[in-house]
Amino acid sequence: MSDAELARTLAEAAGRLLLQIQSHDADGARGDREANRLILDMLRSMRPDDPILSEESADDPARLASRRVWIVDPLDGTREFAEGREDWAVHVALAIDGTAAVGAVALPRRGITLSSDAPPPLAPSATPPRMLVSRTRPSALCDAVSQTLNAETIGMGSAGAKAMAVVLGEAEIYLHSGGQHQWDNCAPVAVALAAGLHASRIDGSPIVYNKPESSIPDVLICRRELAESVLEQVARHEL
Repeated sequence: MSDAELARTLAEAAGRLLLQIQSHDADGARGDREANRLILDMLRSMRPDDPILSEESADDPARLASRRVWIVDPLDGTREFAEGREDWAVHVALAIDGTAAVGAVALPRRGITLSSDAPPPLAPSATPPRMLVSRTRPSALCDAVSQTLNAETIGMGSAGAKAMAVVLGEAEIYLHSGGQHQWDNCAPVAVALAAGLHASRIDGSPIVYNKPESSIPDVLICRRELAESVLEQVARHEL
């Protein structure tokens, strides 16, 4: 099984488990815990030499010496999961030499799994563009950029759900400046790049994974033809 096939298999397996949990009591803590155990057990069985960085497990600094690191968010959007919503996701990614090389993002309530080895063709983009923002805490920067671009803003839950909405052609821009971690965007970035989208930090620099600190403060995933204008507006409004 290839790395990409494994990522997709793990994301789908965790998604099935989470759907069972959500149908009974929508316990987010239980979902995080049990999905994490399932993914880690399978990874350790099938890729025993690869270290793992997971939101729900203690970090092992030994990963820093490895070229290959699996980066996992077993339940991205715990709040949405607990509320019985559909905008939550499962992220399974493999970073190689600091880049998001392989990834799968499952959207279990929608019955969709998107992976870096088989991204969908990009749909025509809309005008004016649609920008995805946090449904609970959209940043002032996102508000300013969306107004300047005359973009329609769409509030949504998890980072994976928002990023995959861009991949699926349901929006054109996902801009986030409120702080994230490597597991929040590694799998979404891998899928987005494979689909032909732009993905970077909001200063335009590449996102580097398997760093000592898990924090990645910001991310931009968007149509390539919009990247320059979005980055220009971000720079203007951050001054």
